[in-house]
Amino acid sequence: MATYQKFIGGFEVNRGLLVTGVALTGAAALVGLAGTAMVGAALLSAGRGWVRQLETPPGELAQRTLHQARAASMAGWDAWRTEHPGHHN
Repeated sequence: MATYQKFIGGFEVNRGLLVTGVALTGAAALVGLAGTAMVGAALLSAGRGWVRQLETPPGELAQRTLHQARAASMAGWDAWRTEHPGHHN
């Protein structure tokens, strides 16, 4: 026999079905969270392996690129000052 709870306006809810639905939703959320954690761990492991195989570590590559960008910027600035001798600040 189903247990119904009446709310304002005569809206009736089968409490047993509601509780079961909430419990299943909670269980599914936990399973989904566990699956997400496993996917994250697998991707993290694969990423670490990929970084280990690189000839140049990412930090060193970023530092080299920043140095090249600064050198290019200074060369551009020097060229501009040479072309416009009275406009440098």
